[in-house]
Amino acid sequence: MIVKKNMGRVKSILMLLMMLGFFFGTYNLVCMMIEHNKAGNDLGSFDAKGMEIINTKAKYHVAVTATDAAYSQWQCRIMYYWYKKTKDMPGSAMGKFTRILHSGRGDQLMNEIPTFVVDPLPEGLDRGYIVLNRPWAFVQWLEKAEIDEEYILMAEPDHIFVNPLPNLASESEPAGYPFFYIKPAENEKIMRKFYPKENGPVTDVDPIGNSPVIIHKYLLEEIAPTWVNVSLRMKDDPETDKAFGWVLEMYAYAVASALHGIKHTLRKDFMLQPPWDVDVGKKFIIHFTYGCDYNLKGQLTYGKVGEWRFDKRSYLMGPPPKNISLPPPGVPESVVRLVKMVNEATANIPNWESLNRS
Repeated sequence: MIVKKNMGRVKSILMLLMMLGFFFGTYNLVCMMIEHNKAGNDLGSFDAKGMEIINTKAKYHVAVTATDAAYSQWQCRIMYYWYKKTKDMPGSAMGKFTRILHSGRGDQLMNEIPTFVVDPLPEGLDRGYIVLNRPWAFVQWLEKAEIDEEYILMAEPDHIFVNPLPNLASESEPAGYPFFYIKPAENEKIMRKFYPKENGPVTDVDPIGNSPVIIHKYLLEEIAPTWVNVSLRMKDDPETDKAFGWVLEMYAYAVASALHGIKHTLRKDFMLQPPWDVDVGKKFIIHFTYGCDYNLKGQLTYGKVGEWRFDKRSYLMGPPPKNISLPPPGVPESVVRLVKMVNEATANIPNWESLNRS
């Protein structure tokens, strides 16, 4: 189950395939986001529970799944830097932190970031869709690790804590972020393959992925094995694989939760995603998954490479440089804040430019 060492040529090919996958995945998401913004849609229907903090006392364990690729490593280092900066601030309910490394072996960050090593899926089972390892990683971690906290925050390497994050969940109801492009009701034909009619209406499936989600540990222990099975079944079904693409695993988590009768409190303030979300405000996590491209007038150029840009996919083989230039005047606060936070982290993390390279 562990990929053999000294396979430089294979690794290069895999990195090339990953780059192509990121390109097409990003292109599709950018197109969806453009259409979403043109239509003037918002997520106003998802705030029925308001923005009150549900549970501020119980700590949650921050868990991020990752690989040993340089691309994943440098993002984890920045994330962990800001975790340490915000962990003990007023309003935070952060407990311990674990990088769940699903590469099957340790790497050079083991002494820098608390890490738990798990096995990847058997070779070939993920079919090049590396995210499929995420649910399997959580199953192994939950079974083998000693987790002190009652709750778990499932996070990703490209998350930066921009404000102290309280516990947004309750024991029976996790908290998740509503993604506009996760649309169970609009994909009912496909959804019924995995969420039969006898389970209830498709609207019972929340428009979320597994991240960010704060959830009680015992609920995640119930969901995780189902999440693995649904993910593999979806990937094995050509129609579903084609329809859901790079968000397939997100749909799988949403379906697995619904199969266990679990609904999430949907929190728009959980996360912001530059460049589409322009204000930071009181939101808690910056998710820098989208490329930020602007001309020198400060105008967003959408999927076109800008005169100024910050895109994590520009740094697949090694970390971004220190002291990235700030964007031109007129660029939204969210993008400026993101670059400043990246710059602060890279200026203070030891061996930044030399430690994590493919």
